[in-house]
Amino acid sequence: MIVDAQGRRFRNLRISLTAACNYACTYCVPDGKRLQAAQQELDSREMLYAVELLIDATGIEKVRITGGEPLLSPKFDVLLPSVMRLPLSDVSLTTNGQLLTRKAATILNAGVRRINVSLDTLDPEAFPRIARTGDLATVLLGIEQMLAAGVRVKVNMVPMRTKNADQVLPMLDYCFERGIELRFIELMNMGHLRSGNQYVQDFYGMDEILDTIGSRYEFARTDAPYDSTAVRFEVPGQGVFGIIANESEPFCSSCTRLRLSSNGRLYGCLSNARAHDIRDVLGLPRQQALPRVRHLLGLALADKQSLNFRGEVTVMKFIGG
Repeated sequence: MIVDAQGRRFRNLRISLTAACNYACTYCVPDGKRLQAAQQELDSREMLYAVELLIDATGIEKVRITGGEPLLSPKFDVLLPSVMRLPLSDVSLTTNGQLLTRKAATILNAGVRRINVSLDTLDPEAFPRIARTGDLATVLLGIEQMLAAGVRVKVNMVPMRTKNADQVLPMLDYCFERGIELRFIELMNMGHLRSGNQYVQDFYGMDEILDTIGSRYEFARTDAPYDSTAVRFEVPGQGVFGIIANESEPFCSSCTRLRLSSNGRLYGCLSNARAHDIRDVLGLPRQQALPRVRHLLGLALADKQSLNFRGEVTVMKFIGG
């Protein structure tokens, strides 16, 4: 087992099926530029073998399939059921929900029981201003379809001062009514936000989120797993919400996440642009490949920050959300 000086090891793997996305969210990419597929993306066979090697080398227990937008990837229909058959305690999916109704049969037939949907507003006019495309009603229909099928849904919202701060309470009410756990994600100082003033203007932190929620609800902090990225709160009689407070309450010291990009690079930390290419290993038999994978994982683990997120120029959707 590969463990660093702080006792951290990789337990959670995020797989970016593709860097392509059908959205161009204001906090993810500049000037409305949609993310395209990366050059030399791994095919389904290569990606599955990479995941198998990483599980063998680390004892990874949980996998989340992400993007870009994973439901866009031609690998999705093949890879999802293949990953579901691996010896894992949990397989989940993060999507913007625009294609959920189209891919519902694939998701349900594969046996997925948990998904996260990225949704930043319930205002149909604000929705395309933030995502720069898309249709809110289609996303909401997909969420209802998943809930009706018994899938546990969480919603991820990035609150921003100038764009959707007025949606904190409407989003929370919507989620409480449906038994959905809402996760507020503090804006991350990544990619194009590292330059210019947008990050400073739009950052809406945990204290402000809690003040807004406290204007309507009483809540109390509740327990979360050791390596959870979210601080969780319970509203009696209503439900639970979480805040991924990467700036206000950093979780770097207990982070167990590893990211595999669609073009075969391992990232140990969102706050570090270093990547470790696994592609050359994928042509080797398992016994020859494993020592080299362990070496790469040691390098990736050493990339983790000790205390807090420092920001990075990397675009998150290139490396698995």
